[in-house]
Formats: sequence, C-alpha cells, structure tokens
Amino acid sequence: MLEDLPVALKGLLLQALMRFLPAWAEPWISGLLSAAAVVVVFGLLFGIVTVLERKGLGRMQNRYGPNRVGIPLTSVRLAGFGQFLADGIKALTKEDVVPRAADRVVHFLAPVVMVIPALLALAVLPYGRHCVPVDFEAGLLFFFAVGAATELAVFMAGWSSRNKYSLLGAMRGIAQMLSYEVPLVLAVVPVVMAAGSLSLVRIVEAQAAVGNWTGWFIATPWGLAGFLLFLAAALAEANRSPFDLPEGESEIVAGYFIEYSGFKFALFFLGEYLGLFAALGLAITLFLGGWQAPVGSLAWMPSWFWFFAKLLVLIGVAIWVRGSWPRLRVDQLMGLAWKFLLPLTLVNLVSAVLWRFVPGPALAWLVCGGLTLAAYVGLARGLATAGGWGPRTYRFAE
Repeated sequence: MLEDLPVALKGLLLQALMRFLPAWAEPWISGLLSAAAVVVVFGLLFGIVTVLERKGLGRMQNRYGPNRVGIPLTSVRLAGFGQFLADGIKALTKEDVVPRAADRVVHFLAPVVMVIPALLALAVLPYGRHCVPVDFEAGLLFFFAVGAATELAVFMAGWSSRNKYSLLGAMRGIAQMLSYEVPLVLAVVPVVMAAGSLSLVRIVEAQAAVGNWTGWFIATPWGLAGFLLFLAAALAEANRSPFDLPEGESEIVAGYFIEYSGFKFALFFLGEYLGLFAALGLAITLFLGGWQAPVGSLAWMPSWFWFFAKLLVLIGVAIWVRGSWPRLRVDQLMGLAWKFLLPLTLVNLVSAVLWRFVPGPALAWLVCGGLTLAAYVGLARGLATAGGWGPRTYRFAE
C-alpha cells in the first residue's frame, strides 16, 4: 500500500482537478503535478538539510548550531529546526540591491537559470519502482545536458554584475565546472557499458538481477572506483568544500554572486543544494542500486524509502567532508581534475573491460582492483613529488 502511495495521491488529486477541466488538459495537469511534487519535496529537503548541516558542522567544531528558532508542536519544541523558515522569510523581505552599472535583465535571470536546470535534472531520476516523473530512454544524457546550463548561470551572474571580483569568481567557477565535468561523465561510462542503456530506469533494473546489494555496480572494483571518482567530481561541480573556490572569501569575497542580495541570493543557494541533491541521486541510481533494498528481507519497505534513505546518507557524507577537509588552492583544484581524476577514470574504463573478460570473480577482482590501486598510488605519488606536497606540520601557540 505504501509502495504506491505517491502515485495514488497524485491520481486522486488529478481526478479531483479534472472535474473542472477539459479532457485535453489532463496530460498537462499530470505533468504539472509531478513537477510540483519534485519542487515541494526537494524544497523542503533543502530547508531541513541546511539546518542539519549547520548543526552537524557545529558539533564537529565543538560549538552549537541553530538552537533558538523552533517549531511549536504541542508540548514539544524542535529547537533550531525552524531556522530555515526564518531564513526564508528574511530572504523574501530583504531589500534587493542591484548595482547601478549592472545589466538588470541578465542580473535578474541568472539565479533563475541556476535553479531550473537542477529541477529538470531531478525530474528524470527514478525515486521508486513507480515514482519516475519523466522516463526518457536517454535520461542519463538528458541529465548531463541540462546540467551544463549551470555554467551559463554562473557566467551571467559574474558578467552582469559589472564587478571585477564577481567576474573573476565566475571565470574561476566556470573553469572548475568544465574541468570536473570531464571525469564526472567518464566515471559514468562503465555503468552504461555494463547496463547497455542510457535509461536510468533500465540501469536500476540491471542491478536488480541478484536481489541484494551484491548485484549493485558498487560491488565491483570498477563500480567502487567509479563511485568514489563520481562523488569527488560531483562535490566539485556543486561547489562544495573542499572545492568551494568560486566563493573564496580571502581572495574574491563571495565570488560570482557577490552583488546579489535578498531572494536572488537565496536562489543561488537553493540552486547549489538542488544540484548537489541531483548529483547524489544520480550516484545512487548508477552505483547503489537506485530504489532497491540492500537485502531481500527488507524489500517489503517502500522502494522510495530506500532511495531517500541512501540520499540522506550521502548528504551526511558531504557534510562530513565539508567539516573535515580544508579548502584547496586553485592550482591544486585544477591539478586534481586533470592530472589525477581524469587519468583514473580512463584506467577505470580499462578495468571495466577487463572485468567483463577475466574469468572468475576472484581473479577479476585481483586484476581489476590491482590495476586501479596501482594507478591510484602511482598518480598520487607523482603529483606529490611534482607539486612538492608533503605531510603537514601542525604547530600550536605556546
């Protein structure tokens, strides 16, 4: 019953609305309801995750996170979890300041262009067995195609503001996004080769043959390496720490959205989080079995529950990474993409081919895993030697 709950709710709402509308409008209303569901669910998730992230980072740094603004719920006060509502109201009511020399039209459109591609990318992810807003045969290709519009939004924001720091932040952001898109896409190619399809639904079904987590692509050496490479590139694409160079306060203040305030600034913030959710959702679909349960005995739970449970775990990993690693330098950021992640993704392609032809799982794990590990160690040592990197020495004031 819970499995088909989202579809049943949509059907009831569609049936109620069609009593007042002509028959030809039904496909349009159905599409709008699916889009509204995506906006509401991930908009609410965005607000909750911002509070969880601030609380989590506070605990990691031995301080309190948001703990004042609560939601009255009978006799229980959820301390701090009303903070995102207060922040939203503040963003809506704050003055919208536009620089006098700015291109007002482009300045207005940039945050809108930032949010729309993320929502379109979320629309093609399969959230459950029967919860796929849009099922394209080339859904994976569509995901990367609409995601490329983010670079346009960053450039529009930096150029239209007529601010040198904003323009420098935009150029830095575009260079970072274009660089990390290459390993991001190449990390996905072995999955397409194994599944034989660009449809995200078919890719999930290809991991369901075994009936538990051992059938997921992450249970292979090339899948595990591909997942880690994809995750690193996805964090960089979303401008998450330690890859948040476009917003380096010590060099370019707030980067490409330095001249934004109020609700426009909040839209950039929303767009980055929605992009992160979309990238992590794609990682779940490609490597973690999508909406499948980890073991067959838990398959009685709704499939959409497992998707969002995995999503929350990966969001926790992203928060953990942000609170643990310091920001990279620009040269380290670009070198990591072109000199480390890119060669590793190419080696992983070879590993995926070898996995297909090497007989026996034990020998295949030895050959493919050994190849990937040797490439990782060799590239890491080569970069450390060439860049003069070494162990950090921490000194404390006396």
